[in-house]
Amino acid sequence: MTSTFTVETISFHPVERLFEVSLNIDEHLGSMADSGERAIGGVTTGAIQLGETVTWRARHFGVWFTMTSQITEHEWPRRFVDEQIAGPFRSFRHVHEYRTVGRTAVMTDTITLASPVFGRLAEKLVLVPYLRRLIRQRNRHLLAVLDAHG
Repeated sequence: MTSTFTVETISFHPVERLFEVSLNIDEHLGSMADSGERAIGGVTTGAIQLGETVTWRARHFGVWFTMTSQITEHEWPRRFVDEQIAGPFRSFRHVHEYRTVGRTAVMTDTITLASPVFGRLAEKLVLVPYLRRLIRQRNRHLLAVLDAHG
């Protein structure tokens, strides 16, 4: 079984800038400071590109996890996908999409995951709410970075 959820974030920044900041390892780390997240392998700073990987190390639920993700799709500035190639989930796929709607930009994060234990119950009760909160936190950070840089 897998679970899928979506988070939409509205911005007044151009989709191109949202796309670029979303691929920046340093800004991702800034958004996850509470978990002590670090990039320990692959691309560890700056922008990550198609085919490249990053290995993350972070503490969640009081436990240290290591996960390697790869950018498997990259369509500047509309869409990119990162997928777990090694790590704690049975599967993890994060689709990032960007579109202009009137005078705003919409950043859509769609995550599909499969829990390593307890299946759908763990996904519904623990993982989806926790990850939804992390994505919202990440997106608030990204928008604050863009706001600070005009």
